[in-house]
Amino acid sequence: MYRDEGIEAAIVTKYAVVAPVLNERARRLWAATESRAIGYGGDALVSSATGMARETIRNGRREIERGVEVTNRVRRAGAGRPDIEKTQTGVKEALEQLVDPLTRGDPTSPLRWTCKSRAKLASTLSNDGWQVSSTTVGRLLHELGYSLQSVRKSREGTSHPDRNEQFEHINATAASFLGRKQPVISVDTKKKELVGDFKNGGREWQPLATPEKALVHDFPDDSVGKAIPYGVYDMARNEAWVSVGRDHDTPEFAVASIRQWWKMMGKDAYPDAEQLFITADAGGSNGYRARAWKLELQRFADDAGLRIRVSHFPPGTSKWNKIEHRLFCHITQNWRGKPLRSFETIVDLIGNTRTTAGLRVKAKLDSRKYRTGVEITEAQMRDLALRPNKFHGEWNYELQPRELTR
Repeated sequence: MYRDEGIEAAIVTKYAVVAPVLNERARRLWAATESRAIGYGGDALVSSATGMARETIRNGRREIERGVEVTNRVRRAGAGRPDIEKTQTGVKEALEQLVDPLTRGDPTSPLRWTCKSRAKLASTLSNDGWQVSSTTVGRLLHELGYSLQSVRKSREGTSHPDRNEQFEHINATAASFLGRKQPVISVDTKKKELVGDFKNGGREWQPLATPEKALVHDFPDDSVGKAIPYGVYDMARNEAWVSVGRDHDTPEFAVASIRQWWKMMGKDAYPDAEQLFITADAGGSNGYRARAWKLELQRFADDAGLRIRVSHFPPGTSKWNKIEHRLFCHITQNWRGKPLRSFETIVDLIGNTRTTAGLRVKAKLDSRKYRTGVEITEAQMRDLALRPNKFHGEWNYELQPRELTR
């Protein structure tokens, strides 16, 4: 079968935009038009990207070939099957349980990913007594907010034996904070970007034969500098703050970005907050071994009067951090095909990132200088109001305002 991941990804993107405003007939004709444009294998490719049945797409092509009639009718009189959720109440919830990441059963989990094919999911549902096809499973997955993902390079080391237990700990803590209306944020540094007249991956619509022009080679010496986007994603509100640094990615810069989020967005959103839960990677500027990270968080806790709970993802699992697939991927999609010629361009593109799910992003350039190689003494560490958790205290700990402990 003909398959092109680039074409399929483009169809997924287009379908996500147009699907909410199309009725069943318009979706059928749109899918048929995409299939005809692709040619051989188009039905299978469009079906995989949208979750629509191949026969539905074929019917659309037949309708186009006969000539599209201008009518308000969506189907022939009496045509169409009843909605599966009406004939089999609870099937969507059963599917949700299969694709949930941790217990395969908690639909409120802040951490979600799929790990089975449509056919296997349909087979499992059938074994449980549900009458469902793989095509219907695909449609339901789209309605639940899932999409078909390709494998990415994400392994950073061997799997830790307590990996799943740490996932469960993070999930339970996040659920507890969200239930008590306390802020939960996911933080990380996005891939650093060379700023200059360089080619950026991806494509965008332009007038015919007038592509953006950029330098042939991406030499660092030709760049204006290097942009360091540090993101803070609010899980409850689906909004984010991104500080675009231009110096070094240090713990001081990381916590300065969290401070900016709290000042510009968090404080107003959570006026009664007493605690803050942060999920972060195991390494980098916000790594669990970085003493400066804990020292800067302590200073922030003192200034904001917040008890700060931190949980790190185990080594080798950074791609499960929610900010990766709720913010960074959308930023990359938004600036695809656009040369990042200046820091102002990067800030504007990040700040204008939006999604159909309502993501809102604010961004600002951080031009401050941050020292590297700062040594934190044992005395400074002993002065922290640091309370490690009984379960993997190196990954899970709390920093209290020091005025509460004195």
